[in-house]
Amino acid sequence: MTSFHFFDSIGSTNDYALALGGEGAVVVADTQTAGRGRRGHSWHSPPGSGLYVSVVLSPARARDPRRATTLVTIMAGLALAEGIDAATGLPASLKWPNDLFVAARKLGGILAESSGVAEPLEAVTVGYGINVAATSFPPDLSDRATSLESELGREVDRGHVLAETLAALDARYRDLLDGRFDVILDGWRRRAPAARGARVAWTTPEGPRTGTTAGIDRDGALLVELDGRIERIIAGELRWL
Repeated sequence: MTSFHFFDSIGSTNDYALALGGEGAVVVADTQTAGRGRRGHSWHSPPGSGLYVSVVLSPARARDPRRATTLVTIMAGLALAEGIDAATGLPASLKWPNDLFVAARKLGGILAESSGVAEPLEAVTVGYGINVAATSFPPDLSDRATSLESELGREVDRGHVLAETLAALDARYRDLLDGRFDVILDGWRRRAPAARGARVAWTTPEGPRTGTTAGIDRDGALLVELDGRIERIIAGELRWL
């Protein structure tokens, strides 16, 4: 990580990081007024309650740039789970493609974006939000979301979580650049029990589908079994049943 940008309040850390460009830039905010998740969903970002961070990476520098680009979100998920564990001792699990969970409740999420269209992407911004205090999510999500402090029953130092998640992200990013993809994939699978044997639903141009998860492939796509065959899901809205 080479440059840090801290804000009391910002629209979106990802937007700022996308405009900055430059590998290693880290943007951190105490609150976001226009935080977002995948597919345009809003991300509740009240002050003093969560961790809202964006980091600019350059998978084009990797030994295998195409594959490294496809595995950015998988790599980041593993790193964040490891960083949370190192900072708090809490074993977070992963749910494809970009969520951090504790049991059945969402703890955080990841949004990887790029302003470019060429492959491999020269710069990818990885944004992540982690619920630290219970106030980091709206009351109407209390049955579906959780926070570090809710799970641990004590106060958590956001600075410590920031430091450990960035350190873990740096280490796993080095794995990505050096082509140690199996290490990343194996680590992700160990922390993602729902990647096998869970029922999911999604929509295709031919209509709705339901199936049972059967792991992820070498490029991080979710494999789903239905009607005796395996389908490969790389994007779109997925519902866990």
